[in-house]
Amino acid sequence: MTADLESILKLDVPVIVRLGERVASFDEVIAWVPGSIVELEKSADGELELLVNNVAIAKGTAVKVGENFGIRISFVGDLKAKIEAMSENRP
Repeated sequence: MTADLESILKLDVPVIVRLGERVASFDEVIAWVPGSIVELEKSADGELELLVNNVAIAKGTAVKVGENFGIRISFVGDLKAKIEAMSENRP
């Protein structure tokens, strides 16, 4: 393995699991306080998106791991998408 590839494989990248999203008015957002519930238009057992560097690269379902939550991956996109997601040139 080349030194460049080894360096790339050791990069830390932001990983996000997106539960869902919604549009809210500014008035609604500033009214949120601790304890507020923000309802998402997605079923509780729906697929979640796994994003790397803000690019969706996989899908899965929520699982409980001890006292934590995790994601069981059911689909992974192609290698090119994964590499592009880890590119430093992404916003």
